[in-house]
Amino acid sequence: MASAARAGAVAPQTTSRPLRAWQQAALERYEDASPKDFLVTATPGAGKTTFALTLAARLLQRREVARVVVVCPTDHLRLQWADAADRVGIVLDPGLTNAVGPVRAGTQGYVTTYAQVAGKPMLHAARATAVKTLVILDEVHHAGDGLSWGEAIEEAYGFAARRLCLTGTPFRTKPDERIPFVRYEEDGFEGDSSEGAGLVSRADYTYGYKEALADSVVRPVVFAAYTGTARWRNSAGEVVAASLSEAGTRSVEMAAWRTALDPKGQWVPHVVAAMDDRITHLREHGGMPDAAGLILASDQDDARAYAKIVRRVTGKAPELILSDDPKASKKIERFATGSARIAVCVRMISEGVDVPRAAVLAWMTSYRTPLFFAQAVGRVVRSRASHETATVFLPAVRPLLGLAASMEKERNHVMPPPKAADPEALDLDPLPPKEREPVGLKQWEALEADARFAHVLHGGTAHTGSDGGVAVAPEDEDFLGIPGLLTAEQTASLLARRDDELRLRIAQRVHDDDTGELPVVEDHPDEDDAGRSWRDAAELRREVNRLVARVAAKTSRPHGVVHTELRKSVPGPPSASASVEVLRARRERLRTML
Repeated sequence: MASAARAGAVAPQTTSRPLRAWQQAALERYEDASPKDFLVTATPGAGKTTFALTLAARLLQRREVARVVVVCPTDHLRLQWADAADRVGIVLDPGLTNAVGPVRAGTQGYVTTYAQVAGKPMLHAARATAVKTLVILDEVHHAGDGLSWGEAIEEAYGFAARRLCLTGTPFRTKPDERIPFVRYEEDGFEGDSSEGAGLVSRADYTYGYKEALADSVVRPVVFAAYTGTARWRNSAGEVVAASLSEAGTRSVEMAAWRTALDPKGQWVPHVVAAMDDRITHLREHGGMPDAAGLILASDQDDARAYAKIVRRVTGKAPELILSDDPKASKKIERFATGSARIAVCVRMISEGVDVPRAAVLAWMTSYRTPLFFAQAVGRVVRSRASHETATVFLPAVRPLLGLAASMEKERNHVMPPPKAADPEALDLDPLPPKEREPVGLKQWEALEADARFAHVLHGGTAHTGSDGGVAVAPEDEDFLGIPGLLTAEQTASLLARRDDELRLRIAQRVHDDDTGELPVVEDHPDEDDAGRSWRDAAELRREVNRLVARVAAKTSRPHGVVHTELRKSVPGPPSASASVEVLRARRERLRTML
């Protein structure tokens, strides 16, 4: 690091890199007001760090402050902030601990974490008031993570000279947790007006994903949704089957989703193959020779299992990044600057981490809060060139599709008035942990889940690619293509056509695996009649769903309406639980509707 040469510098050099239009506008607004507190809400990948450090350099040059303190969520981000500050001539110490009292000589400040501040708030208060200090609260919504953190931040920096708050997602899942140093105003809360007005955060400058997309600051995102039929045995010993996209009730949807994410099923390897196919295309034809992908897992056990699946399906070992690994930060840095194709992680790359070459994300986690979704998708939208696109592969479940459809929606931190618990609000919580029944009782068990392409979600609109009216020449197949070359309908058509090819490729690779951890997808000689019947039913279900999509496209009606009419014409349980005979009858009925 070149910091040592500048350790005694008084006036840092502002960055020679030209500022983006939004960064310049935000700086002008700040300098016009010269406020004590300033909140910037900018979409992940927009360049909040550059804005903050440019402002810090200007304030230091004008001697309006003499110290800069950055508070961020993780230890890895401490290093990232210190490196970024070094590039603009600000020397920040990323290793200062609570055991050391004063700020080290030869630096202009330091980088700490919210957890460290909560550990000794009075120590940080003394540092922030010893001289005029600019406190930069990165991802300030973390100061709303429980009363203890919020109180500690207020105690530590309540008397600092200047405070700059940064966030890409100023909202929480618990509405009663106020974020310190954020301005709230009364606002009518959507819902029953009789409940009164709630509080809504107000940013001093806002730069959303929609604006960033128009400025080519971020990549356009295409969401590729994959459905499938899941089978599991509940705690009562009953075998239940349901489709991810037709689960009906929330509890069934949760169980189907959980089964799909099980490493022993076929949903995960199928989506891994689709993800790998996309990375290969980006590297060979998409102008991104270093393109990479991220897989988000729910827990460390799943992450390790997914890493094994990646190796089997792709033939290459991924980077496995776990939070309790002391080498996690080095692995992130190695992946960011290296050539590895895929990294599997739990939450280490969900927020703030800069991996510009990552352009593909596979959502294999049960988390679905708006905060986590926006931060995770933000890891693959940072644009380096105007032709780049981002692709997110995800389960075709209602909560995730809703978040994807509202990607461009501007959000504030809303604190609604107290009211009775809303059952629908539970959709924002993580899936419940795996059941731990007492010894001797039957346990919930995932049995099997297949995967098939459902649709592409782009700009809030779903495209199935099943209408048969889209033709793309092989030489024009820019798979999940660059906007302007392929329409969303063509993209969906290509994904649907490649789906069966991927299925065959996975089946062969899994068959070659001798570990026994993944089931072989071809029929076994000793398989009983019930097993063969289920495979016949699975294929019929896929065919019924394809035909439903075609009928829906032809008649401009929602898929759910077509399914309802189909069940009236051919009575019986939902397709996910229907017998082979009922499925065959429904298939014939659908054919007459085309």
